[in-house]
Amino acid sequence: QVQLVESGGGLVQAGGSLRLSCAASVRTFTMYAMGWFRQAPGKEREFVGVINWNGDSTVYADSVKVRFTISRDNYKKMVYLQMNSLKPEDTAVYYCAAAYTRGLPGKYDYWGQGTQVTVSS
Repeated sequence: QVQLVESGGGLVQAGGSLRLSCAASVRTFTMYAMGWFRQAPGKEREFVGVINWNGDSTVYADSVKVRFTISRDNYKKMVYLQMNSLKPEDTAVYYCAAAYTRGLPGKYDYWGQGTQVTVSS
């Protein structure tokens, strides 16, 4: 069983930055690829980005490419989402997810409870 807890959300002005964190409680963190998703009110949940087990491979949605960066610290069992140049359309609940694969996953096995990010114009 894997538990994921996100933190770091909040209210920020357009153009600002936030860093989200996701703490994983699992023995074998390096067996998991870690992804970030988001869901805005009235919209489907959408993929934001993913990082493989050792951090040498990442993929991002076109909407966040260049502005967002995913990283991980396997020793601390943490994954991060650095969000820069935030836009009002980035407002959403952001979720951390884990997939039991060392590659880049097609599906995810575990999800966190989400953290709210609100970007004001």
